[in-house]
Amino acid sequence: MNKLQPLETDESSIPAAARTRPFAWLLLITGAVGWAASATLVLEKLEKLKNPGHATVCDVNPWISCGQVMETWQSSVFGFPNMFIGIVAFAVIITTAVGLLAGARFSRWYWIGLQLGVTLGFAFVVWLWSQALYAIGILCPLCMIVWAAMIPLFVWVTIRNLTHGIIPLPERMSRPIRDWGWLITALLYVAVVASIFFRFLYLIVPSNM
Repeated sequence: MNKLQPLETDESSIPAAARTRPFAWLLLITGAVGWAASATLVLEKLEKLKNPGHATVCDVNPWISCGQVMETWQSSVFGFPNMFIGIVAFAVIITTAVGLLAGARFSRWYWIGLQLGVTLGFAFVVWLWSQALYAIGILCPLCMIVWAAMIPLFVWVTIRNLTHGIIPLPERMSRPIRDWGWLITALLYVAVVASIFFRFLYLIVPSNM
């Protein structure tokens, strides 16, 4: 029975963002941001289906355009628009956050499932990022908001589960991850921004200069 009570850990000894209430707020904020971006993409996709000539709210130029990205096969990898996955997945995150804030306690299997879902979601986002930069060559601002939400979500769900023993990793391996959570998050953001900058550098600095 005790194995299913990870939330009884002394929270004074773990990273602040991995403690129950701060962690719940992090889930709520990232979940709400991701859900809002996904919902906006759904609405824009529906408008595109009704009117193929519809200009989405983030059609800025040939290189920044949600509408053009929506027309690629990568936007419907599983046979339906990717944003529908976001609507469901981020709703689960929001529900989990509200449950924690209300005092709910989830079993080990739930946290394992959440970790699996967040990890697969992060891997999918990394693939979409690579496709947007190196295959499609067009940025979707609303998609980038989803990327931005997934980074801290993945990092801190992982750290939370390491801290509470859901992920059985030796202390010498898990401690650096737990202690440097925000640095890891920041480095991932820097990596994304740098990759975008260097990919589209040719638009800023003409090659004939």
